[in-house]
Amino acid sequence: MSKGIFITGTDTDVGKTIATAVIGVLIQEKGMDVGVMKPVQCGGSDAEALKNILKLDDTVEEINPYFVKEPLAPHLAFARQKKSININKIVKGYEALKVRHDVTLVEGAGGLMVPLKHNYLMVDLIKDLDLDIIIVSRLGLGTINHTLLTIHQACSLGLNVRGIIFSQNEKGALGVAEQTNPEAIKKFGQVSILGIVPYLKNINRAEIIKKCRKEINLKNLLSQNKTKTWQYIQEDKEYVWHPFTQMQDWLQEEPLIVDKAKGSYLIDTEGKKYLDGVSSLWVNVHGHGKKAIDEALKQQINKLGHSTLLGLSNTPAIDLAKQLVDISPRGLEKVFYSDSGSTAVEIAIKMAYQYWQNIGKKQKRNVVHLANSYHGDTLGSVSVGGIDLFHKVYKGLIFKTIQLDFPDCYRLPKGKKYPEYAFECLERLEVLLKKQADTIAAFIVEPIVQGAAGMIMHPKGILRRMAELCQQYDIVFIVDEVATGFGRTGKMFACEHENVRPDILCMAKGITGGYLPLAATLTTQKIFEGFCFDYKKMKTFFHGHTYTGNPLACAAALANLEVFRKENTLKKLQPKIKFLQKELQRFYDIPAVGDVRQRGFMVGIELVENKETKKAFSWEKQIGVKVCRHARKYGVILRPLGNVIVLMPPLSISLKELKRLLEVTYVAIEEVVND
Repeated sequence: MSKGIFITGTDTDVGKTIATAVIGVLIQEKGMDVGVMKPVQCGGSDAEALKNILKLDDTVEEINPYFVKEPLAPHLAFARQKKSININKIVKGYEALKVRHDVTLVEGAGGLMVPLKHNYLMVDLIKDLDLDIIIVSRLGLGTINHTLLTIHQACSLGLNVRGIIFSQNEKGALGVAEQTNPEAIKKFGQVSILGIVPYLKNINRAEIIKKCRKEINLKNLLSQNKTKTWQYIQEDKEYVWHPFTQMQDWLQEEPLIVDKAKGSYLIDTEGKKYLDGVSSLWVNVHGHGKKAIDEALKQQINKLGHSTLLGLSNTPAIDLAKQLVDISPRGLEKVFYSDSGSTAVEIAIKMAYQYWQNIGKKQKRNVVHLANSYHGDTLGSVSVGGIDLFHKVYKGLIFKTIQLDFPDCYRLPKGKKYPEYAFECLERLEVLLKKQADTIAAFIVEPIVQGAAGMIMHPKGILRRMAELCQQYDIVFIVDEVATGFGRTGKMFACEHENVRPDILCMAKGITGGYLPLAATLTTQKIFEGFCFDYKKMKTFFHGHTYTGNPLACAAALANLEVFRKENTLKKLQPKIKFLQKELQRFYDIPAVGDVRQRGFMVGIELVENKETKKAFSWEKQIGVKVCRHARKYGVILRPLGNVIVLMPPLSISLKELKRLLEVTYVAIEEVVND
């Protein structure tokens, strides 16, 4: 049973306080300790009445931390008294009461959408308290409309409605409407009817027990929807094939089933919270359940869910394209949409290749990429990948490329130094381009950070030199910002660190703030013009996806960018990056930590068997996997890249949460490697 229930109403004066008193007394009669809270009260003496009826030891101030005499909406009543409501104080007050009592009933003021303060409604408080709700409604005419609207709004906002309690505020026999409304609401609202509080002339314990005991379904009121965790686990194992997962191992495990999320946390089917240390695979930016993005999606879904971009356009896709061009490196002027990082790269490769074919330089066919690179899992993006673990099995399917060896700067050849060796390797690129520029179409790189390779960081100046060489030898320079884009390195795009202007830029992951699949491939006007010919010449870019420029995804992306602007996300990120940089240094105290690599909010902690020789743990030991599993016991979600523990939390994570993430990661590494 839950430790708390929020009691709201269809509007004011429906009898919430009476219902709260009735529920409280009946629960006490079952031998349970009940607490109540009325966080905000405007006029009246409801909090004191509840204290007296329920015979509570809690003070009136604990029950009702915010009170003004004037009976108005809270935002207005408190503003007129020049008082402000501190939500954190309410949350902490509730947590304190929850510890003391078996059940704590929290009574709201008015209905769900009553404003408590600027841009903060009663429903926001319910979410912050993480409570199920009971809706109190009148019995008479108007009940069906008001109640169904409240149920609909509650469900659309992600609240769990335990049921409806009706309050008979006037003495007398029930008419046709009063007798039939509950059944109508049960049918149309698809919720439980928990009972009817009859008219109470005297609101005291004896009257409540006498008249209400048989009227309220206390069992249904107190019972939560039992989670179907076991059933979900069985059905997952029966039907779902998971990516990058050895399914034989998975079938022997008890997986975590995520049911909802809030802020920096994922919440499983049992209600347990986990700090999302990898932004749900590097995509979540402003936290889960970001109100601005939620609202943008709701507004868009009421207008247009999908319309093809083949032969048509749509307003969100146009608006987003303009904004993407505005925030991207100068010179990128055209946007081609797709649905994932892999497809964004696939498009970039095909564009670069066809560009040269279209303008008559048909010998320019080869693509150069770095060793240890990762650009996705479609066959084209696999072709320019350099990680054998992921790509070796597909060698018979992919096209040939030119791979440039490049160091991770942690394991350097004997006698070589960092960062000089990186530039020495780059000289090989220049030698290659001098000899073969006439046959090379493009060079693709993950700018500054090679993510899937284990968070390998390139020293300053490498990216700029790559861009200069491509410009010098007339090679299309493609940057894959799928992982590094949208603030991950501390700037909107990694290219900005060295003022690099690529010919093609690929973006995905954080583009929608972690809400919906969307990707974009941006090109220069020059590349675009390489596809503008008479129709009969058949030089069109024959590539597209069914969900290209999906309006819902584009609306989420637009809201994501608006949050970046309004909340100064990148500016607020800088102190957290410095904190992270400072705190990461202590990880070197762990004997198994060989290297700690960081750029902005992208972190890789490499674990080694021998720190002196840099000998890696064997793959079979699954050290990275074990550390991440262990961290889960402490309520933190991590995911490794082999023996590298990755930290890539949402940009919105608080310093307190960031500290917790680091503490758990440290402990998990220590306890696993010392086991």
